[in-house]
Amino acid sequence: MRLVILDRDGVINEDSDAYIKSPDEWVPIPGSLEAIARLNHAEYRVVVATNQSGVARGLFTMDTLNRIHEKMHRALAELGGNVDAIFFCPHAPDDHCVCRKPKPGLFQEIEQRLGVSLGNVPAIGDSLRDLKAALAVGAQPLLVLTGKGLITQAKLVGDLDIPIFENLAAAVDALLEDDAAP
Repeated sequence: MRLVILDRDGVINEDSDAYIKSPDEWVPIPGSLEAIARLNHAEYRVVVATNQSGVARGLFTMDTLNRIHEKMHRALAELGGNVDAIFFCPHAPDDHCVCRKPKPGLFQEIEQRLGVSLGNVPAIGDSLRDLKAALAVGAQPLLVLTGKGLITQAKLVGDLDIPIFENLAAAVDALLEDDAAP
């Protein structure tokens, strides 16, 4: 099974410092949904690992989060794509949970639920916490410059060899090109 892990806000959809609090505020980044569909057509399973502290902060309910994700699923289905599962942390930073990225709990849950090792599995994110969570489980972090990606790029330590892409579509292009290489 080939697998790709995606962060949500800033990778699949536009990010907001005020949080994505409703389905109306969930707006896909141009080309991101098509990129996920291309992964699906290349027989990749796609899962999302996302921090959603807006739940703990009282900015939106679990019902609203589910409706946001339903909108994403519908938009993907229209393009022949899908996300197999969404793993999310609803906790606030001061809750000290094990699932909030950069801690590896969400990634460990993916391993347990899917019965796979995440060694070298591509994990695409726009923040340092996404990259650190991926590294903690041996996944291959990839940075996109959408969302908080430009800020994250400026923070990267020189000894971290993390591939950087303009957006999710460019990262998927590279993954699929690597697959096609002899």
